[in-house]
Amino acid sequence: MRTRSGSLYLGGGREHALVAGHKRKRSPAAAAGDCCGGRVKRQAGGPDFLDGIPDDLVLTILSKVAATASSPADLLSVHLTCKRLNGLGQQDMVFAKASPASLAVKAAAWSEPVQRYLKRCADAGNLEACYILGMIRFYCLGSRSGGAALLAKAAVGGHSAALYSLAVIQFNGSGGAKSDRDLRAGAALCARSAALGHVDALRELGHCLQDGYGVRRDPAEGRRLLVAANARELSLALAAAAASAPHSFASALPLGAVAAGVGGAAGCPLLSDFGWSLPEAEPHTANQFMSDWWASRGVQACAKKQQAAPAPAPVGGAEASGDGDGELRLCSHMRCGRKETRRHEFRRCSVCGAANYCSRACQALDWKRAHKAQCVPMDRWLLAAAAGDNNAAAAPAQ
Repeated sequence: MRTRSGSLYLGGGREHALVAGHKRKRSPAAAAGDCCGGRVKRQAGGPDFLDGIPDDLVLTILSKVAATASSPADLLSVHLTCKRLNGLGQQDMVFAKASPASLAVKAAAWSEPVQRYLKRCADAGNLEACYILGMIRFYCLGSRSGGAALLAKAAVGGHSAALYSLAVIQFNGSGGAKSDRDLRAGAALCARSAALGHVDALRELGHCLQDGYGVRRDPAEGRRLLVAANARELSLALAAAAASAPHSFASALPLGAVAAGVGGAAGCPLLSDFGWSLPEAEPHTANQFMSDWWASRGVQACAKKQQAAPAPAPVGGAEASGDGDGELRLCSHMRCGRKETRRHEFRRCSVCGAANYCSRACQALDWKRAHKAQCVPMDRWLLAAAAGDNNAAAAPAQ
Protein backbone atom coordinates (compact mmCIF):
# COMPACT_ATOMS: atom_id res chain seq x y z
CA MET A 1 0.00 0.00 0.00
CA ARG A 2 1.36 3.43 -0.91
CA THR A 3 1.10 5.90 1.95
CA ARG A 4 0.80 9.41 0.72
CA SER A 5 2.94 12.10 2.21
CA GLY A 6 1.61 15.49 3.19
CA SER A 7 4.32 17.10 1.08
CA LEU A 8 2.48 15.98 -2.03
CA TYR A 9 -0.52 18.17 -1.29
CA LEU A 10 -1.32 21.85 -1.13
CA GLY A 11 -0.21 23.69 1.98
CA GLY A 12 -1.92 26.55 3.76
CA GLY A 13 -0.40 29.17 1.44
CA ARG A 14 0.02 29.56 -2.27
CA GLU A 15 3.35 27.76 -2.43
CA HIS A 16 3.39 24.12 -3.43
CA ALA A 17 5.74 21.83 -1.51
CA LEU A 18 7.19 19.40 -4.03
CA VAL A 19 9.04 16.18 -3.45
CA ALA A 20 12.38 15.90 -5.18
CA GLY A 21 11.96 14.38 -8.59
CA HIS A 22 8.24 15.22 -8.79
CA LYS A 23 6.89 18.07 -10.84
CA ARG A 24 3.36 19.34 -10.77
CA LYS A 25 1.98 20.36 -14.12
CA ARG A 26 0.16 23.64 -14.28
CA SER A 27 -3.28 23.55 -15.75
CA PRO A 28 -4.35 26.09 -18.37
CA ALA A 29 -6.79 27.54 -15.86
CA ALA A 30 -3.99 28.11 -13.36
CA ALA A 31 -1.81 29.76 -16.01
CA ALA A 32 -4.68 32.04 -16.96
CA GLY A 33 -5.18 32.90 -13.31
CA ASP A 34 -1.57 34.00 -12.91
CA CYS A 35 -2.06 36.37 -15.83
CA CYS A 36 -5.11 37.89 -14.14
CA GLY A 37 -3.56 39.30 -11.02
CA GLY A 38 -2.25 36.02 -9.58
CA ARG A 39 -5.66 34.61 -8.49
CA VAL A 40 -6.46 31.05 -9.58
CA LYS A 41 -10.04 30.59 -10.71
CA ARG A 42 -11.95 27.82 -8.98
CA GLN A 43 -12.76 24.97 -11.32
CA ALA A 44 -16.27 23.50 -11.60
CA GLY A 45 -17.01 21.24 -8.63
CA GLY A 46 -14.42 22.84 -6.37
CA PRO A 47 -11.11 21.46 -5.08
CA ASP A 48 -10.73 17.76 -4.21
CA PHE A 49 -10.11 17.85 -0.48
CA LEU A 50 -10.14 14.04 -0.28
CA ASP A 51 -6.97 13.98 -2.36
CA GLY A 52 -5.26 15.92 0.40
CA ILE A 53 -5.80 13.22 3.07
CA PRO A 54 -3.06 10.61 3.55
CA ASP A 55 -3.92 7.00 2.79
CA ASP A 56 -3.41 5.76 6.33
CA LEU A 57 -5.90 8.29 7.64
CA VAL A 58 -8.43 7.33 4.98
CA LEU A 59 -8.00 3.67 5.94
CA THR A 60 -8.68 4.51 9.57
CA ILE A 61 -11.85 6.35 8.58
CA LEU A 62 -13.01 3.47 6.38
CA SER A 63 -12.37 1.01 9.22
CA LYS A 64 -14.55 3.11 11.51
CA VAL A 65 -17.26 3.17 8.85
CA ALA A 66 -17.08 -0.61 8.48
CA ALA A 67 -17.24 -1.14 12.26
CA THR A 68 -20.39 0.99 12.57
CA ALA A 69 -22.15 0.00 9.33
CA SER A 70 -25.80 -0.91 9.84
CA SER A 71 -26.16 -2.95 6.65
CA PRO A 72 -23.97 -4.49 3.93
CA ALA A 73 -24.88 -1.60 1.62
CA ASP A 74 -23.25 0.92 3.97
CA LEU A 75 -19.89 -0.77 3.51
CA LEU A 76 -20.15 -1.72 -0.15
CA SER A 77 -21.34 1.74 -1.23
CA VAL A 78 -17.91 3.11 -0.28
CA HIS A 79 -16.44 1.21 -3.23
CA LEU A 80 -18.72 3.06 -5.63
CA THR A 81 -17.64 6.52 -4.50
CA CYS A 82 -14.39 6.93 -6.39
CA LYS A 83 -11.41 4.96 -7.62
CA ARG A 84 -9.26 5.83 -4.62
CA LEU A 85 -11.85 4.77 -2.02
CA ASN A 86 -12.52 1.63 -4.02
CA GLY A 87 -8.86 0.71 -3.85
CA LEU A 88 -8.44 1.52 -0.17
CA GLY A 89 -11.73 -0.16 0.68
CA GLN A 90 -10.34 -3.46 -0.58
CA GLN A 91 -7.73 -3.57 2.18
CA ASP A 92 -7.93 -6.34 4.78
CA MET A 93 -7.99 -3.74 7.54
CA VAL A 94 -11.43 -2.59 6.39
CA PHE A 95 -13.01 -6.04 5.91
CA ALA A 96 -11.63 -7.26 9.23
CA LYS A 97 -13.57 -4.50 11.04
CA ALA A 98 -16.91 -5.16 9.31
CA SER A 99 -19.71 -4.98 11.87
CA PRO A 100 -22.13 -7.88 12.50
CA ALA A 101 -24.92 -5.77 11.01
CA SER A 102 -22.97 -5.35 7.78
CA LEU A 103 -22.63 -9.14 7.59
CA ALA A 104 -26.35 -9.80 8.06
CA VAL A 105 -27.05 -11.25 4.63
CA LYS A 106 -30.51 -12.52 3.75
CA ALA A 107 -31.29 -15.99 2.45
CA ALA A 108 -33.50 -14.51 -0.27
CA ALA A 109 -30.59 -12.42 -1.56
CA TRP A 110 -28.00 -15.21 -1.47
CA SER A 111 -25.77 -15.22 -4.54
CA GLU A 112 -22.18 -15.80 -5.56
CA PRO A 113 -21.20 -12.13 -4.98
CA VAL A 114 -22.66 -12.30 -1.47
CA GLN A 115 -20.64 -15.44 -0.76
CA ARG A 116 -17.50 -13.75 -2.09
CA TYR A 117 -18.16 -10.77 0.18
CA LEU A 118 -18.42 -12.99 3.27
CA LYS A 119 -15.37 -14.95 2.13
CA ARG A 120 -13.40 -11.73 1.72
CA CYS A 121 -14.28 -10.66 5.26
CA ALA A 122 -13.45 -14.12 6.61
CA ASP A 123 -10.06 -14.15 4.85
CA ALA A 124 -9.31 -10.77 6.40
CA GLY A 125 -9.73 -12.28 9.87
CA ASN A 126 -13.29 -11.20 10.69
CA LEU A 127 -14.46 -13.83 13.21
CA GLU A 128 -18.15 -13.05 12.78
CA ALA A 129 -17.86 -13.58 9.02
CA CYS A 130 -16.05 -16.87 9.62
CA TYR A 131 -18.88 -18.03 11.85
CA ILE A 132 -21.74 -16.96 9.56
CA LEU A 133 -20.19 -18.35 6.39
CA GLY A 134 -19.13 -21.51 8.22
CA MET A 135 -22.69 -22.20 9.42
CA ILE A 136 -24.13 -21.51 5.96
CA ARG A 137 -21.65 -23.82 4.25
CA PHE A 138 -21.97 -26.60 6.82
CA TYR A 139 -25.77 -26.75 7.16
CA CYS A 140 -27.14 -25.13 3.98
CA LEU A 141 -24.62 -25.64 1.18
CA GLY A 142 -23.46 -29.11 2.22
CA SER A 143 -19.77 -28.16 2.37
CA ARG A 144 -19.00 -29.90 5.66
CA SER A 145 -15.22 -29.63 5.61
CA GLY A 146 -15.14 -26.02 4.46
CA GLY A 147 -17.80 -24.97 6.94
CA ALA A 148 -16.12 -26.78 9.83
CA ALA A 149 -12.78 -25.16 8.96
CA LEU A 150 -14.31 -21.68 9.11
CA LEU A 151 -16.04 -22.48 12.40
CA ALA A 152 -12.74 -23.74 13.79
CA LYS A 153 -11.01 -20.54 12.68
CA ALA A 154 -13.60 -18.45 14.51
CA ALA A 155 -13.41 -20.71 17.58
CA VAL A 156 -9.63 -20.36 17.77
CA GLY A 157 -10.13 -16.59 17.79
CA GLY A 158 -12.45 -16.88 20.80
CA HIS A 159 -15.85 -16.63 19.09
CA SER A 160 -18.28 -18.06 21.67
CA ALA A 161 -21.06 -18.94 19.20
CA ALA A 162 -18.57 -20.83 17.00
CA LEU A 163 -17.33 -22.80 20.01
CA TYR A 164 -20.89 -23.76 20.89
CA SER A 165 -21.73 -24.74 17.30
CA LEU A 166 -18.67 -26.99 17.16
CA ALA A 167 -19.83 -28.54 20.45
CA VAL A 168 -23.22 -29.34 18.89
CA ILE A 169 -21.45 -30.88 15.90
CA GLN A 170 -19.36 -33.06 18.21
CA PHE A 171 -22.36 -34.12 20.29
CA ASN A 172 -24.29 -35.20 17.18
CA GLY A 173 -21.43 -36.38 15.00
CA SER A 174 -22.75 -34.03 12.32
CA GLY A 175 -21.27 -34.50 8.88
CA GLY A 176 -20.20 -38.06 9.67
CA ALA A 177 -21.48 -41.29 11.16
CA LYS A 178 -23.00 -41.90 14.56
CA SER A 179 -19.70 -43.39 15.70
CA ASP A 180 -18.02 -40.02 15.04
CA ARG A 181 -19.72 -38.44 18.04
CA ASP A 182 -17.26 -37.21 20.66
CA LEU A 183 -19.12 -36.34 23.85
CA ARG A 184 -16.02 -35.34 25.81
CA ALA A 185 -14.88 -32.95 23.08
CA GLY A 186 -18.38 -31.48 22.88
CA ALA A 187 -18.48 -30.89 26.63
CA ALA A 188 -15.02 -29.26 26.56
CA LEU A 189 -16.08 -26.91 23.75
CA CYS A 190 -19.26 -26.10 25.67
CA ALA A 191 -17.20 -25.25 28.74
CA ARG A 192 -15.00 -22.85 26.75
CA SER A 193 -18.03 -21.18 25.20
CA ALA A 194 -19.80 -20.98 28.57
CA ALA A 195 -16.74 -19.31 30.07
CA LEU A 196 -17.18 -16.57 27.44
CA GLY A 197 -20.80 -16.07 28.54
CA HIS A 198 -22.69 -17.86 25.76
CA VAL A 199 -26.20 -18.53 27.12
CA ASP A 200 -26.97 -21.69 25.13
CA ALA A 201 -23.57 -23.14 26.04
CA LEU A 202 -24.24 -22.49 29.73
CA ARG A 203 -27.59 -24.23 29.45
CA GLU A 204 -26.16 -27.15 27.44
CA LEU A 205 -23.30 -27.66 29.89
CA GLY A 206 -25.73 -27.56 32.79
CA HIS A 207 -27.80 -30.38 31.27
CA CYS A 208 -24.62 -32.35 30.54
CA LEU A 209 -23.57 -32.13 34.18
CA GLN A 210 -27.03 -33.08 35.40
CA ASP A 211 -27.17 -36.14 33.13
CA GLY A 212 -23.48 -37.09 33.09
CA TYR A 213 -23.39 -36.58 29.33
CA GLY A 214 -19.74 -36.33 28.28
CA VAL A 215 -18.65 -35.24 31.77
CA ARG A 216 -18.74 -36.61 35.29
CA ARG A 217 -22.25 -36.28 36.69
CA ASP A 218 -22.68 -33.36 39.09
CA PRO A 219 -26.37 -32.38 39.50
CA ALA A 220 -25.66 -29.50 41.89
CA GLU A 221 -23.15 -27.85 39.55
CA GLY A 222 -25.46 -28.49 36.59
CA ARG A 223 -28.32 -26.76 38.37
CA ARG A 224 -26.06 -23.84 39.21
CA LEU A 225 -25.14 -23.43 35.54
CA LEU A 226 -28.80 -23.57 34.48
CA VAL A 227 -29.61 -20.79 36.94
CA ALA A 228 -26.59 -18.85 35.64
CA ALA A 229 -27.86 -19.29 32.07
CA ASN A 230 -31.26 -17.88 33.00
CA ALA A 231 -29.65 -15.00 34.88
CA ARG A 232 -27.39 -14.25 31.92
CA GLU A 233 -30.35 -14.34 29.56
CA LEU A 234 -32.23 -12.04 31.90
CA SER A 235 -29.41 -9.49 32.01
CA LEU A 236 -29.11 -9.48 28.21
CA ALA A 237 -32.86 -9.01 27.82
CA LEU A 238 -32.89 -6.14 30.32
CA ALA A 239 -29.95 -4.46 28.59
CA ALA A 240 -31.63 -4.77 25.18
CA ALA A 241 -34.94 -3.46 26.53
CA ALA A 242 -33.26 -0.53 28.27
CA ALA A 243 -31.33 0.37 25.12
CA SER A 244 -34.40 0.27 22.87
CA ALA A 245 -36.86 2.02 25.19
CA PRO A 246 -35.09 3.63 28.15
CA HIS A 247 -38.08 5.75 29.26
CA SER A 248 -40.70 3.02 29.18
CA PHE A 249 -38.25 0.55 30.70
CA ALA A 250 -37.88 2.72 33.81
CA SER A 251 -41.40 1.74 34.84
CA ALA A 252 -40.82 -2.01 34.45
CA LEU A 253 -42.13 -4.29 37.17
CA PRO A 254 -39.67 -5.31 39.90
CA LEU A 255 -38.14 -8.73 40.09
CA GLY A 256 -40.66 -11.22 41.46
CA ALA A 257 -43.69 -9.71 39.74
CA VAL A 258 -44.99 -11.24 36.55
CA ALA A 259 -44.86 -8.57 33.90
CA ALA A 260 -47.02 -8.60 30.83
CA GLY A 261 -43.98 -7.99 28.65
CA VAL A 262 -42.08 -4.93 27.58
CA GLY A 263 -43.99 -3.17 24.83
CA GLY A 264 -46.74 -5.78 24.98
CA ALA A 265 -44.64 -8.38 23.17
CA ALA A 266 -44.84 -12.09 23.83
CA GLY A 267 -42.68 -13.11 26.76
CA CYS A 268 -39.68 -15.38 26.92
CA PRO A 269 -40.80 -18.45 28.88
CA LEU A 270 -37.48 -19.23 30.58
CA LEU A 271 -37.27 -15.76 32.06
CA SER A 272 -40.77 -16.15 33.50
CA ASP A 273 -39.28 -18.64 35.97
CA PHE A 274 -37.78 -15.62 37.69
CA GLY A 275 -40.94 -13.53 37.62
CA TRP A 276 -40.30 -11.77 34.32
CA SER A 277 -41.95 -11.95 30.94
CA LEU A 278 -39.70 -10.25 28.42
CA PRO A 279 -39.52 -10.44 24.61
CA GLU A 280 -37.34 -13.18 23.19
CA ALA A 281 -34.00 -12.12 21.84
CA GLU A 282 -33.63 -11.93 18.10
CA PRO A 283 -31.97 -15.00 16.61
CA HIS A 284 -28.41 -14.75 15.40
CA THR A 285 -27.86 -13.81 11.78
CA ALA A 286 -26.65 -17.32 10.95
CA ASN A 287 -29.67 -18.99 12.58
CA GLN A 288 -32.08 -16.60 10.88
CA PHE A 289 -30.42 -17.26 7.53
CA MET A 290 -30.70 -21.04 7.96
CA SER A 291 -34.36 -20.84 9.03
CA ASP A 292 -35.24 -18.67 6.01
CA TRP A 293 -33.13 -20.85 3.71
CA TRP A 294 -35.00 -24.04 4.57
CA ALA A 295 -38.37 -22.30 4.68
CA SER A 296 -37.84 -21.04 1.13
CA ARG A 297 -37.24 -24.65 0.09
CA GLY A 298 -40.38 -25.96 1.73
CA VAL A 299 -38.62 -27.54 4.73
CA GLN A 300 -40.39 -26.72 7.98
CA ALA A 301 -39.62 -27.74 11.54
CA CYS A 302 -42.71 -29.60 12.76
CA ALA A 303 -43.52 -30.58 16.32
CA LYS A 304 -47.29 -30.89 15.95
CA LYS A 305 -49.33 -33.89 16.96
CA GLN A 306 -49.39 -36.66 14.42
CA GLN A 307 -52.80 -37.57 13.07
CA ALA A 308 -51.87 -40.95 11.69
CA ALA A 309 -50.41 -43.88 13.58
CA PRO A 310 -47.16 -42.67 15.20
CA ALA A 311 -43.74 -44.16 14.84
CA PRO A 312 -42.41 -46.46 17.58
CA ALA A 313 -41.35 -44.69 20.74
CA PRO A 314 -37.61 -44.08 21.20
CA VAL A 315 -35.78 -45.96 23.91
CA GLY A 316 -35.21 -43.61 26.82
CA GLY A 317 -35.68 -40.58 24.61
CA ALA A 318 -31.98 -40.60 23.67
CA GLU A 319 -32.16 -41.81 20.10
CA ALA A 320 -32.51 -39.42 17.22
CA SER A 321 -35.52 -39.07 15.01
CA GLY A 322 -36.25 -39.71 11.41
CA ASP A 323 -39.25 -40.11 9.18
CA GLY A 324 -40.06 -43.43 7.70
CA ASP A 325 -39.20 -42.12 4.26
CA GLY A 326 -35.73 -41.11 5.38
CA GLU A 327 -36.30 -37.34 5.14
CA LEU A 328 -33.84 -35.24 7.13
CA ARG A 329 -35.47 -33.03 9.72
CA LEU A 330 -34.92 -29.57 11.09
CA CYS A 331 -34.44 -28.80 14.76
CA SER A 332 -37.94 -28.17 16.14
CA HIS A 333 -36.80 -25.01 17.89
CA MET A 334 -38.03 -22.45 15.37
CA ARG A 335 -35.13 -20.04 15.95
CA CYS A 336 -32.37 -22.61 15.44
CA GLY A 337 -32.37 -23.51 11.73
CA ARG A 338 -30.03 -26.50 11.98
CA LYS A 339 -30.86 -29.51 9.83
CA GLU A 340 -29.75 -33.09 10.15
CA THR A 341 -26.77 -34.12 8.05
CA ARG A 342 -27.80 -37.79 8.23
CA ARG A 343 -30.83 -39.78 9.33
CA HIS A 344 -31.43 -40.25 13.05
CA GLU A 345 -28.96 -37.51 13.97
CA PHE A 346 -31.07 -35.29 16.23
CA ARG A 347 -32.66 -36.53 19.44
CA ARG A 348 -36.43 -36.51 19.64
CA CYS A 349 -38.90 -35.92 22.44
CA SER A 350 -39.20 -39.08 24.54
CA VAL A 351 -42.88 -38.35 25.27
CA CYS A 352 -44.44 -37.66 21.88
CA GLY A 353 -41.61 -38.55 19.48
CA ALA A 354 -42.63 -35.73 17.13
CA ALA A 355 -40.20 -32.99 18.12
CA ASN A 356 -36.52 -33.15 17.12
CA TYR A 357 -33.73 -31.18 18.75
CA CYS A 358 -30.09 -30.67 17.89
CA SER A 359 -29.22 -29.93 21.53
CA ARG A 360 -30.64 -29.87 25.03
CA ALA A 361 -30.51 -26.09 24.98
CA CYS A 362 -32.90 -25.97 22.02
CA GLN A 363 -35.14 -28.52 23.73
CA ALA A 364 -35.32 -26.43 26.91
CA LEU A 365 -36.11 -23.25 24.97
CA ASP A 366 -38.73 -24.86 22.75
CA TRP A 367 -40.42 -26.72 25.62
CA LYS A 368 -41.66 -23.60 27.36
CA ARG A 369 -41.99 -21.64 24.15
CA ALA A 370 -44.36 -23.96 22.29
CA HIS A 371 -43.86 -27.69 22.72
CA LYS A 372 -45.30 -27.89 26.23
CA ALA A 373 -48.75 -27.18 24.79
CA GLN A 374 -48.22 -29.51 21.80
CA CYS A 375 -46.68 -32.55 23.45
CA VAL A 376 -49.07 -35.49 23.79
CA PRO A 377 -47.94 -38.84 25.25
CA MET A 378 -47.58 -41.74 22.85
CA ASP A 379 -50.19 -43.88 24.59
CA ARG A 380 -52.84 -41.23 23.97
CA TRP A 381 -52.04 -41.36 20.26
CA LEU A 382 -52.41 -45.10 20.26
CA LEU A 383 -55.74 -44.89 22.09
CA ALA A 384 -56.98 -42.16 19.74
CA ALA A 385 -55.90 -44.16 16.69
CA ALA A 386 -57.58 -47.31 18.06
CA ALA A 387 -60.76 -45.38 18.83
CA GLY A 388 -60.76 -43.96 15.32
CA ASP A 389 -60.41 -47.44 13.81
CA ASN A 390 -63.24 -48.77 15.99
CA ASN A 391 -65.52 -45.90 15.02
CA ALA A 392 -64.74 -46.45 11.36
CA ALA A 393 -65.51 -50.17 11.64
CA ALA A 394 -68.77 -49.55 13.54
CA ALA A 395 -70.01 -46.93 11.09
CA PRO A 396 -72.63 -48.30 8.67
CA ALA A 397 -71.69 -48.50 5.03
CA GLN A 398 -73.07 -45.68 2.90
